Amino acid sequence: VQLQASGGGLVQPGGSLRLSCAASGLTVGAYAIGWFRQAPGKEREAVSCIASASDGRTYYKEFGKGRFTISRDDAKRTVTLQMNNLAPEDTAIYYCAAGQRYSERERGYPYWGQGTLVTVSS
Repeated sequence: VQLQASGGGLVQPGGSLRLSCAASGLTVGAYAIGWFRQAPGKEREAVSCIASASDGRTYYKEFGKGRFTISRDDAKRTVTLQMNNLAPEDTAIYYCAAGQRYSERERGYPYWGQGTLVTVSS
């Protein structure tokens, strides 16, 4: 199983980024996919997750509600996190993870990608 997170970069406050998680070695539609982030000096935290295709539930941490949107394209084996109105406190390494059970907790995800850096700064 491999997960490849991409789409990070430097963006000004108020800007947008679209993160993608490309999966291989698993049937993406059968898995829950989660996005997590770790800011400098802080513990990793959940950002958003989406259940399997047959379930469809989504979860957003409070800070992401109204700004972030998670979606999946099982044909392309990709899960996307659209992030709008970004703020400096969103600066972090963003990781995607896959698991067979829908959860907003890290321990629910045995498969992890390498992370993509998001920097929000003027």
